[in-house]
Amino acid sequence: MVAKHLNVALSLGLISVVSMAGCSSNMQEPQTLAQTLETGGELKPLQRHVELKRADLFFDIHPSSKSVTGETTLTLQLSQPQQTLLLDLDNNYEITGLAVAGNQITHFEHSQGQVSIPLPSDIIAGQPFNVTINYAGQPHVAERAPWDGGYVWSTTDSGEPWIATAVQGEGCDLIWPCLDHPTFEPQQTDIRIRVPKGLVAASNGRLIDTTEGDDWSEYHWRSEQSQNNYGIALNVGPYDKLEMTYQSRYGHEYPLVFYYLRGHKQEAKKLFAEFPKQLEFYERVIGPYPFYAEKMGVVQTPHLGMEHQTINAYGQDYKPGKYDFDWLLQHELAHEWFGNQVTNTDWDHMWLHEGFGTYMQPLYGQYLHGDALYHGMMYDQRIGIRNEHPIVSNQPMSEDDVYKPDRGPGSDIYQKGAWVLHTLRNLIGDKAFFAATRKLVYGTTNPEPGNFKPHFADTQYFIDAVNAEVGEDMTWFFEHYLYQAALPELVSERDGEKLTLYFKSAADAPFHLPVEVMVGDKLERVEVSKTPTTIGLESADVHVVLDPNAKILRQQDYVDEYSAFEAQ
Repeated sequence: MVAKHLNVALSLGLISVVSMAGCSSNMQEPQTLAQTLETGGELKPLQRHVELKRADLFFDIHPSSKSVTGETTLTLQLSQPQQTLLLDLDNNYEITGLAVAGNQITHFEHSQGQVSIPLPSDIIAGQPFNVTINYAGQPHVAERAPWDGGYVWSTTDSGEPWIATAVQGEGCDLIWPCLDHPTFEPQQTDIRIRVPKGLVAASNGRLIDTTEGDDWSEYHWRSEQSQNNYGIALNVGPYDKLEMTYQSRYGHEYPLVFYYLRGHKQEAKKLFAEFPKQLEFYERVIGPYPFYAEKMGVVQTPHLGMEHQTINAYGQDYKPGKYDFDWLLQHELAHEWFGNQVTNTDWDHMWLHEGFGTYMQPLYGQYLHGDALYHGMMYDQRIGIRNEHPIVSNQPMSEDDVYKPDRGPGSDIYQKGAWVLHTLRNLIGDKAFFAATRKLVYGTTNPEPGNFKPHFADTQYFIDAVNAEVGEDMTWFFEHYLYQAALPELVSERDGEKLTLYFKSAADAPFHLPVEVMVGDKLERVEVSKTPTTIGLESADVHVVLDPNAKILRQQDYVDEYSAFEAQ
């Protein structure tokens, strides 16, 4: 996802809305609750023993009234018996019907954005069962998507409906009845979207079929791989599409598809030409495109962007790229690996999505044009680091908490995450760094099509992968960079022809990095730790530059001063 602004504060409705079958409320102006606008955090007790196998989703989109009629069938399984099922669904929707295992449920509670459903006694742990919910209403509207979530009801320049969803920060319950936590990914997802005739509905996975009525068209999409629940996306508009077949360096082929607004073919063709170039980079540097069995897809949206699996949102209006590529397209494509193929177990580990996703842009700049572009892009990112909270707290966090100025790291999961990776790469070398990265992404260091599936990981998983590649425990490195806010400071003291170096850090763990030092016209490499190290200089007035190639993330006064100025 593109970085959220830290000063954005959502205006959250605090009115309690309750509906029950046989006793449902008909609120004229329903307000989405603060609880609904949060996603993730600690698992609710009634959801800890639930497994989501499949989601079958139907949406009937009504642009004129900005309303939706839907039906969701979830295939679930319990790992231990329980009498009540708890699902999440925004109170903007009225539930018009509910069935469990084919039996109509007439008494349930839809309150505070949650649906409490009594389970029949014949629901047995270990055996799948279906829950079907029919619902209708006017969905929560995203006023500033993707920085807030919900439906985007827009129109094209010609006045035709143009609709999208974006809910990473607020969760799937704004769109469909779900289990609103990143660990609940359906293993198969069928998405049927009915729209007024003349419009196209683009979504995740493969297009199975299209059916037509007198005044409507229905598009049936299917994903047969694990699907992020926040990444299930509806995109509706007067779209045309560009298509080609990509020949992967791994010996197989898959479709590339771009849904763009009619009338913009020339701009779309220029952006579409970047698809295979960016894929070549990712497949060469990281590994196989994870969703080759479906498509690599992009759709033009009325909001900036979002990493919707196999149908990434793109809304940058084809602006020229400062670095010879479209950064938004490249960033969202990164999430197919970092976010969709590997998904964080909790939003506290969101840097695994965004830190890696952000680091891919300077890596691509280096791939295209070399070190000068890479270092320029890294410096641009360095200015954005705030160091107000640790990147990882090792406590369950909602996605919203990650961005709260009084609790979470905010945009540091992007820029600081990227700089942690930059420093680590310089420390352990490309071979170990990219091998550990592949282990994080695929669960193996030798990914080949067919030998991996989407999976979940946390920060410790990546640390373990680094340790395995390096052959030693690197926890100390992450203690200083991930688990505390303040950066290590490289202190230098000169006394005539002597230069003394050491690191100051608030973390208790040992800290030692090789530091490049330019002494006159000679580059020296010095092992520096918390204990002072002294080297001799050729003269008392020789010019010294520490870390001239900026390989280390460290506290620097001039950067902090400018960063604070920019933040204002």
